[in-house]
Amino acid sequence: MATIPATSAYVVPPALRPGSRVAVMAFSGRIVQDQLEKGLAVLRGWDLEPVVLESARSVHPTLGYLGGTDELRARDLEAALTDPAYDAVLLGRGGYGAQRALDLVDWPAVAAAGPRPRHVVGFSDATALQEALLHHLGWTSLYGPMVATWYFEQERAQQRLRQLLLAPDDVTAIDLPDAVPLVDGIAEGVVLGGCATLLSSSIGTATSVPARDAIVFLEDVDEDPFRLDRVFTQLRRSGYLDGVRGVLTGTFDGCGEPEAVREVLRDRFGDLGVPVLTGADIGHGVALQTLPIGRPARLDTYTRRLDLL
Repeated sequence: MATIPATSAYVVPPALRPGSRVAVMAFSGRIVQDQLEKGLAVLRGWDLEPVVLESARSVHPTLGYLGGTDELRARDLEAALTDPAYDAVLLGRGGYGAQRALDLVDWPAVAAAGPRPRHVVGFSDATALQEALLHHLGWTSLYGPMVATWYFEQERAQQRLRQLLLAPDDVTAIDLPDAVPLVDGIAEGVVLGGCATLLSSSIGTATSVPARDAIVFLEDVDEDPFRLDRVFTQLRRSGYLDGVRGVLTGTFDGCGEPEAVREVLRDRFGDLGVPVLTGADIGHGVALQTLPIGRPARLDTYTRRLDLL
């Protein structure tokens, strides 16, 4: 199946309605059950009907860090994407495992089923799945808090995700007042990206979606500055960043002193000739704002804002 270029118009799923059924599943790590129950209560409070799939209650028989077997997670995803009973797919947590399951998903069968586009929500390890959704189905997704995590308990994180799920037309811009410009300017393009390590490790696979004509978003967690340098350098050397129109970075929680990280960002992105805005409150370690992936947007470093077009 041919890759859909970033310049194409990706499909934005429709808003959820009161009573919408949402599939809750694992596509990466093992889900902590008491944390899951807290998240389910929040969804019910939004007048949504969460349906917990088998992977969300499962653990891999030998690799305890995975949410069930790769085959189970792949089958749950196929059902969550194609069953007309579901209006959205909410991932339980990140961790690791999405890349293991991606190649077991029968993507041609999913596409042939002609599924109604639906929101898929997650971040961190979910980056791999969100690239695959763009590549195989042409669907946008939401880089936002996951149901069985600390992030889903935070009121600010809940508020923006709820808006983008239930009243997306009300969200026309994402304000980033604490962000710091490294290179001033204004750029327009489709928003791509996610966790930088996941983007780098997807290069060379069928589902990597290069950042040409895009505003690329990058964040990460628990990577020393020199490791971030290696990831960013791979993005440069591979051609992933060729033709990029702008760079927006989020948090780098547990990645060393903020100024040291900022110097790496300045060194690796400051010479691209495009606007670079750093320090957005999107990613690990904060009550993250939800970022639409695959949506056209305008990045303005002067107003520290991302307008959704």
